[in-house]
Amino acid sequence: MIRAFSLNQNYPNPFNPTTKIQYAVGSRQTPIHITLKIHNILGQEVRTLVDGPKTGGSHEVIWDGKDDRGREVASGIYLYQLKAGDLTETKKMLLLK
Repeated sequence: MIRAFSLNQNYPNPFNPTTKIQYAVGSRQTPIHITLKIHNILGQEVRTLVDGPKTGGSHEVIWDGKDDRGREVASGIYLYQLKAGDLTETKKMLLLK
């Protein structure tokens, strides 16, 4: 079981065309399954940025403003959600073209 994790606000925000998302997983030697997904304001999944095991420490991923098929998404509010074990955290970001 994971004890703690944190999801930072993306930077820059608003962004165009890319943004950086940083998160941290509590100190663990054993990897835990992490997912980091982007959803549109309707809750539809747009992109999966992370889906796999991660060990404790800080991690960073860059979203290029594209969906899972490589198409640029429209301007608007997007949600990014980190899941680690039983824990979930969600934040908002704004893509302005």
